[in-house]
Amino acid sequence: MNANSPRFAGRVALVTGASRGIGLAVAHRLVAEGARVGLTARKPEALAEAVAALGGPAHAVAVPGKADDAAHRVEAVDRVTEAFGPVDILVNNVGINPVHGPLVELDLAAARKILDVNLIGALGWVQAVCATGLAERGGCVVNVSSIAGLIPAPGIAFYGVSKAALDHLTACLAVELGPTVRVNAVAPAVVKTRFAAALHEGREAEVVRAYPLGRLGVPLDVAGAVAFLASADADWITGQTLVLDGGVTLTGRTVR
Repeated sequence: MNANSPRFAGRVALVTGASRGIGLAVAHRLVAEGARVGLTARKPEALAEAVAALGGPAHAVAVPGKADDAAHRVEAVDRVTEAFGPVDILVNNVGINPVHGPLVELDLAAARKILDVNLIGALGWVQAVCATGLAERGGCVVNVSSIAGLIPAPGIAFYGVSKAALDHLTACLAVELGPTVRVNAVAPAVVKTRFAAALHEGREAEVVRAYPLGRLGVPLDVAGAVAFLASADADWITGQTLVLDGGVTLTGRTVR
């Protein structure tokens, strides 16, 4: 690539959970650096707004559906391939946490749903892209994890369990898919999105006191790290989970 070219020129990315928040910020960053991007999320209207914000169908295509639906995953990969060519960057951003409370009271059906989306779904997306020849073409996967997978997270502990498993899945896939496909993850602390609102709304000043860098994260913080891991600048990095936490894990605090 020419040194003056955008670092994702000619690259095709698929970002899940991309209608808002971290996923949309990642898509913006990739498009700004030359990529064409496929977006998935549940709500068609929000996805249509995201495509418009990214510059329209010349830059992005949206495929609504549920991340734990195997047929949706295949359709999304096919639609993106038809629009732009084969996917060579997969960003597994979609994640859910529909429950709050102690593990001993956790509804097991909800636990299974969390695993289906946050872990099994992530693997399913990798399988869907690999079925189109990713290993032969070469490329990368970036999984969006959480510091809840690294330290205890009272109230959202099973979400953390799913992310701890995602971190290990990241390492296992890196070994299996190397040398042609790199697989890494990012593990943010609290990022100011609608998804994480319950962790900081109404008490942000109190929460921030635990962060050495003095603020919570914003989606752009995560997008920059994802773009780095997806780029040639990270060509000798695989199987790693990059912690993005403003230093909060250095303080020994739990995630609340």
